[in-house]
Amino acid sequence: MRTELSIIAAPGRLPRIDAVGGLAGRHTGTDTVHLIGTAATPLGGDELDITIVVRPGARLVVRSVAATIALPGPDTLFSSARWHFEIGAGAELDFDPEPTIVAGGAIHHTVTTVQVAPDARLRLRERVQLGRSGEDGGGWRGDLSADLGDIPLLRHRLEVGAGASTDDRLTAPRALDSELVYPDTRPAWAGSVEEVRLPLAAGGSLTTRTSARLHAAVAVH
Repeated sequence: MRTELSIIAAPGRLPRIDAVGGLAGRHTGTDTVHLIGTAATPLGGDELDITIVVRPGARLVVRSVAATIALPGPDTLFSSARWHFEIGAGAELDFDPEPTIVAGGAIHHTVTTVQVAPDARLRLRERVQLGRSGEDGGGWRGDLSADLGDIPLLRHRLEVGAGASTDDRLTAPRALDSELVYPDTRPAWAGSVEEVRLPLAAGGSLTTRTSARLHAAVAVH
């Protein structure tokens, strides 16, 4: 199945939502949209293509009503999702959906691109858990590319589970919590080798937490 979802927020009106496939959006406030699954996706072989645009001066909050579960398909284990975010001048996006759960036999890849204006505000959070209760196996890889105007802000890749390098300590964790914030002037911080916040050269920060299981949010200093 191929899923396409577009959410466009502009000042003075409800966000426009266009959807085809297994994912849709619902207005739950004047500037809030919840993502809703309309079919079982992603299964192996499925492709998701999601675009979220916040026009200059607008504000958008994106949440989801439930976790996303990636499952193996009858012919392939692999599914993929492409997310594209545009945040215009003076705009604000707060994106924090429920986690993606990658079932034990599935492999899911995400590619995220972000274009943010220098005077915009952004919080972009992604949470991943490999395996449901009692499951082993599974794999996830995420590529994140963010630009601040014409300036590169971040180029980042994380991989957990199947396919990750066995020499990398990130192979042991089966859960990931990642948050990109712009602007952010807080200094670098590390709770442990598994929980760090790194300032970005062009502004903002990237906080990454890895663990065996996702848990309640921990305050970052």
